[in-house]
Amino acid sequence: MADNMADDAAPRLRADARRNRDALLRAAAAGFTAGDDPTLEKIAQDAGVGIGTLYRHFPTREALVEAVYRTELAAVCESAEELLAAHEPAAALRAWMDRYAEFVTTKRGMAETFRAMVADGTVVALRTRESIDAAVGTLLAAGARAGTLRADVEPDDVVTLLVGVLLATQGSDDRARLGRLLDLVASGLVSTNCRYSDL
Repeated sequence: MADNMADDAAPRLRADARRNRDALLRAAAAGFTAGDDPTLEKIAQDAGVGIGTLYRHFPTREALVEAVYRTELAAVCESAEELLAAHEPAAALRAWMDRYAEFVTTKRGMAETFRAMVADGTVVALRTRESIDAAVGTLLAAGARAGTLRADVEPDDVVTLLVGVLLATQGSDDRARLGRLLDLVASGLVSTNCRYSDL
């Protein structure tokens, strides 16, 4: 999956250039998540590089937004397998929900720019929903095999529930409430042979 979403257009970089690029992507993602609509100068400063370094990697704000979006989408999808390697499926799914919530928060911070880029053809719309559905499907399938998650649930239905929760809590700083709502979604996915509190 990562091969389809990786920034394939990026040339192979020297180790120091790669570090600078990664630092810029992290700083930009953090800025977009905070909802501050950060300037390129602020992103470069937070990454610990000069503005010239930023422009060498990302000639325009649009190029930076696209790279952040692709990187974050790939990371949230890849995290499904990573979490399954570290946790049993029900716990992995719940942890993945938190990771998805972080992705959506980052996405909101650059949504206006990204929508404009899609509209004017600057970037082809990514198959975001399909990629997210596939990640959820991986988690659900693992849980069904383990007998801890329901086998009769469609991945897209789960994503729809998550989107509803995130829309309902948009703009709220009540992380505890978000966590409780995600817990409710997760508990509804547990196999009838198990109790959520036992997982």
